[in-house]
Amino acid sequence: QVQLVESGGGLVQAGGSLRPSCAASGLTFGSYAMGWFRQAPEKEREFVAAISWSGGSKPYADSVKGRFTISRDNAKNTVLLQMNSLKPEDTAVYYCAAAKAAWGTTGTSQAYFGSWGQGTQVTVSS
Repeated sequence: QVQLVESGGGLVQAGGSLRPSCAASGLTFGSYAMGWFRQAPEKEREFVAAISWSGGSKPYADSVKGRFTISRDNAKNTVLLQMNSLKPEDTAVYYCAAAKAAWGTTGTSQAYFGSWGQGTQVTVSS
């Protein structure tokens, strides 16, 4: 059974940085694309960033390009999201996700991912 556990959220002032992480178990981590999504209060869950199984492809949402960086450490079964220059509109619960199938191209839709973490709260104050 796949388990994804996020940590590293918190409260930060606008312009600050956070680096949530996601620890994965129950899958051959290096074979799966991973992603981050977020959901703000009363809004739909939206794509933030993804990383291919090889780490060579990293699509980002336009709203976070140039500010967020996704990375993975296959030796530690961990995916990270470095978030810089945070804005109040980045406030949301951030979810880690693992692709439904191993290998293949990297998707950005929720339907591409089959396993989800419980989320970590990120709050950016103005």
